[in-house]
Amino acid sequence: MEAIAGLGLGIGFAVLGAGLGIGRLAAGVAEGVARQPSAASQITAATNLPLFLLEGVAILAEVFCLVIVFLVLRAPQ
Repeated sequence: MEAIAGLGLGIGFAVLGAGLGIGRLAAGVAEGVARQPSAASQITAATNLPLFLLEGVAILAEVFCLVIVFLVLRAPQ
């Protein structure tokens, strides 16, 4: 049962970290576009890759947490 609690904490921290990272990145993009409206398309284009990487890290963390929990639950006691 401790594995289930660890799963909740692990997924929660992964999503929290990714959310904070995406929020900070989006705030920086909004500030950059506000300062330089003529470069808005270049700024947003350069933002896509880091956003996808941050989202991928969150998804991988969730998958790893689930895999660990399933391995712990299947282990003989």
